[in-house]
Amino acid sequence: MVFIKEESEDMKIEETFRVKHEDTEEQTDLMALKEETQELNEMEEKEQYEKHCDVTIGEKSTQTEKTSSCEKPQKTKSNRSFTCHQCGKCFLQKHKHLHMRVHTGEKPFTCQQCAKSFSQKGHLEQHMRIHTGEKPFTCKQCGRSFTQKSHLNGHMKIHTGERSFTCQQCGNSYPQKQNLKIHMRVHTGEKPYICTQCGKSFIHYSGLKYHIRTHTGEKLFICDQCGKSFRCQENLNNHMKIHSKEKSFKCHQCERRFTNTNHLKNHVITHIGEKPFMCHQCGKSFTREGTLKVHMRIHTGEKPFTCRHCGKCFTVKVNLKTHIRVHTGEKPYKCLQCEKSFTCQSSMKHHLQTHCGKKSPFTSE
Repeated sequence: MVFIKEESEDMKIEETFRVKHEDTEEQTDLMALKEETQELNEMEEKEQYEKHCDVTIGEKSTQTEKTSSCEKPQKTKSNRSFTCHQCGKCFLQKHKHLHMRVHTGEKPFTCQQCAKSFSQKGHLEQHMRIHTGEKPFTCKQCGRSFTQKSHLNGHMKIHTGERSFTCQQCGNSYPQKQNLKIHMRVHTGEKPYICTQCGKSFIHYSGLKYHIRTHTGEKLFICDQCGKSFRCQENLNNHMKIHSKEKSFKCHQCERRFTNTNHLKNHVITHIGEKPFMCHQCGKSFTREGTLKVHMRIHTGEKPFTCRHCGKCFTVKVNLKTHIRVHTGEKPYKCLQCEKSFTCQSSMKHHLQTHCGKKSPFTSE
């Protein structure tokens, strides 16, 4: 049960996703077409305005009592000589090549640091703020800063409480249209982000990024007190409660406390005896879905965790971690009475029985 518990906790990362205002890579791609249109329209408006001013200044006005200020001309389709045959939008002919990059996928502006490409120079300049850390747009209410003005505008709705975009299926409301669009995938079942290594798909891009770390073994978030590393910030935050002894989540039936809400939920199930996850092959039931997934490997024969030293395979990751100690010689579990060390906790527990006068079940007579 210890192995299964540790494995299921490690697996929970793939289920934890958030939509962040500053998920720059995803939002830049999703808003590219909108930004393209806005920038081209602004350029056209500015050009028409300047042309109108030139004409006005060149004319001799007979009404000297009137001001000579320029007024922006109304935009008409006659001012636009190019209509895109793919989307029907109108632009000045000189902007044709800029707009067509949206359809052709051409991205001539490349970041020299990460090789990501963009269709417009302005988009590259915004992207470079990720590397430089520049966040020029600051919220005056809470001081939080953002790389793009659109991100700040979306953030401001948190303070105003504005939620203009409502799901017609479940009634949930969101501050931005993009949030609603991502939420709709829950109803449609769409999972556009697919892992190229195992084929597993995700609703959010951030979910795919976290998942890929299960293949690479990358753990960027490190505890500064014990050195243990994690794949996401949330798991590190939960781990830090172990050091601070903070247990904010209390069971109202037995007063036991836990460091996070997931541990509390799993514990509460032990009181009600509920086991909602059942194996359809043998009928065995489990309190958690992650435990069922591990159990199914008994039937499928799947052993996804392979030792890089000897090639031996295991059904759960914690068994692989314990096995690797055979190669490394690591023995992290030490008996406090005789200082003998062991590779796994179960071996140390069996050893402790020799000190209290009990005979280990693994000792031959």
